[in-house]
Amino acid sequence: MLVGKELLKKSRLLSKKSEDEIARGCGYIGPSGRVLRKSFYRALIEAKGYKLSNNGVVRPGKRSSRGRQAEFKTKVHGNGNLLIGHAYTKKLGLEPGQEYKIDLKKDSKIISLTPINS
Repeated sequence: MLVGKELLKKSRLLSKKSEDEIARGCGYIGPSGRVLRKSFYRALIEAKGYKLSNNGVVRPGKRSSRGRQAEFKTKVHGNGNLLIGHAYTKKLGLEPGQEYKIDLKKDSKIISLTPINS
């Protein structure tokens, strides 16, 4: 993913293309092939010299008081998936590629992960 002056230069070269094509051309594509529009737009704004917080633009020289905070709650998505999220896997020290057995206690609705030793 391009950032800074390289992002501005490439996006100018692609300016006659659609927004999605510009974002793709600048490398803002997720693992599934989906265009990462929000990341692309944020990177463009930051490349222009604005600093962003999670709530919007922060004046240069000002720092936001805190970043995104883990809420320790989640919900089941419409497709049936239950997302834990990076904040929790990081807090537990879970690494990409590690494997776990999922244990369910149906009556108490408790989900637990047990590491699988490879």
